[in-house]
Amino acid sequence: MPGSPPASPAFLRTRAVTALVLLAALVFGATLTGAEPAAAATYVPISGAGSTWSQNALDQWRANVKQYGMTVNYNGTGSSDGRNQFRNGTVDYAVSEIPYGIKDSGVVDSPPSRKYAYMPIVAGGTSFMYNLVIGNKRVTNLRLSGEVIAKMFTGQIKTWNDPAIKADNPALANALPARRVVPVVRSDGSGTTAQFTTWLSKQHAGLWDAYCGRAGRSAPCGATSNFPLVPGSGFVGQSGSNGVSGYVAQGNNIGTITYVEYSYAVYTTGFPVAKVLNKSGYYTEPTARNVAVALTKARINNDASSPSYLTQILDDVYNDSDPRAYPLSSYSYMIVPTQLEANFNNQKGKTLGAFAYYFLCQGQQSVDNLGYSPLPINLVQAGLDQVRRIPGVQQESINIKSCHNPTFSSNGTNTLVKTAPFPAACDKKGTAQCATGTGGARTPTQIGGGNGGSTGNTGTANGGSGSGGSGSNGGTTTGSGNGGGTTAGSATAGAGTAGTAGGKGGATAAGTTAGAGAGGGAVDPDTGQAVGNGAAGGGQGADAFAMPVTSSRSIGSGLRTALMVVAGLLLVAVTVGPPMIGRLLKRGGAS
Repeated sequence: MPGSPPASPAFLRTRAVTALVLLAALVFGATLTGAEPAAAATYVPISGAGSTWSQNALDQWRANVKQYGMTVNYNGTGSSDGRNQFRNGTVDYAVSEIPYGIKDSGVVDSPPSRKYAYMPIVAGGTSFMYNLVIGNKRVTNLRLSGEVIAKMFTGQIKTWNDPAIKADNPALANALPARRVVPVVRSDGSGTTAQFTTWLSKQHAGLWDAYCGRAGRSAPCGATSNFPLVPGSGFVGQSGSNGVSGYVAQGNNIGTITYVEYSYAVYTTGFPVAKVLNKSGYYTEPTARNVAVALTKARINNDASSPSYLTQILDDVYNDSDPRAYPLSSYSYMIVPTQLEANFNNQKGKTLGAFAYYFLCQGQQSVDNLGYSPLPINLVQAGLDQVRRIPGVQQESINIKSCHNPTFSSNGTNTLVKTAPFPAACDKKGTAQCATGTGGARTPTQIGGGNGGSTGNTGTANGGSGSGGSGSNGGTTTGSGNGGGTTAGSATAGAGTAGTAGGKGGATAAGTTAGAGAGGGAVDPDTGQAVGNGAAGGGQGADAFAMPVTSSRSIGSGLRTALMVVAGLLLVAVTVGPPMIGRLLKRGGAS
């Protein structure tokens, strides 16, 4: 400017350096923002309530999306309360195992006036977790038929040494204690109770109606979210899935049994579950694969114009004749709003939609680790279509193949169904049961029979043979007669001779507990089949299907990209900056 004093060299030097630093800072900030839009904290918090059956999966997903700036609140208050809260508009979404409109004790659970849709979120099995010991050793391989379960939860079977339980468990028959059976049921309105009592009403209606009559309810009893209690029955009521499973898991509550999602045995408490007899005559547990097999028989409402779109009818699941099927398999729903309301705006819809996109795709990858089964491709695709109905959602075009869901295959068939192993011979009704554990207690059952004899010598990994001990009161299937040795890699286990059965106790050959084979984990002492990772006999491997995936929304990858861009800009600044400053200084000196 004319008349202005010339700028000093120091001033020009400072101005040049400051300009370069500001340029780098601005580009750095812009790079981070552009590379990580999901982490830009543009989401408003949302809240939901309902199912505890699904809660372990929901809690994991909620924790995972915090890195993207989402706050998703959830209270596991039970499916009935979740549906009530959604109907009253006090939550943004609800989660339930059953839809609206079901008649419970003569009262219809009426749908809300607000517009809504059902969205499948995760599949799983309602299991029967128990606490039973024999001779201070935990039983982990209990088997129960549907009729026995129904009689236990209607007060018809009162002790653990009941002949009907013995018939399901030949290997434990002479050791089962005369301890009282204590059913632990939900005291709150529960989707898990509704699922269990739907099964009871469809498969064992006579027993269920008679029990409801003693509890003061009219017949037919049908499904109910509130388990009826008969005064003096000795049943224990607890609130929530954590409540019932936590009660059973207490060390001094031996003799208890409850119905709860498999996750609470596998992931929360580390307790065993009963293998349940299916229509094919095999006892199975609700592993991800067995649930996936069973749900191929679920009848799904595919009428998109129906208010019950995507709800399930499970009668054919209960009666599935596939030897691998678990009879009490199902999936749960999220109930989402489909129009704007006073308490639900576009900003909340954006958060809810982004959360739904996450759990329908990435979130399904590792649910097996939590004790659930990933949704099949048809339900994921239907769920993605439902997300588009949420007002305010930022619609995404998701290539469903990039979800890496363990059930998906390139031709649309269910991979878990194709790879699900058939049960071992020792899971067949009438046979001495497998010794391998179940649920979260995979240690094989090892129980000496009565005053039974000593354990036989263990065979070597290369085929050495061991002879079982004999006992005056007979050994049980597990414990006496350790014949087969531990296998390593492709080595063949030794052939052992079973312990002698004195009295009425029949014993079978039982190898050592768990040989770590280089080719595929432990060996079932009853069947000689591999269990654990890659098990062919129904054993559950750790993380059998989860596949790692690199997410375009990953914080780590976005940050790396940003830093690489900034590094390039700084390199340019270092290269170009000194000559620029030099020219400015020269110009300042010449002024």
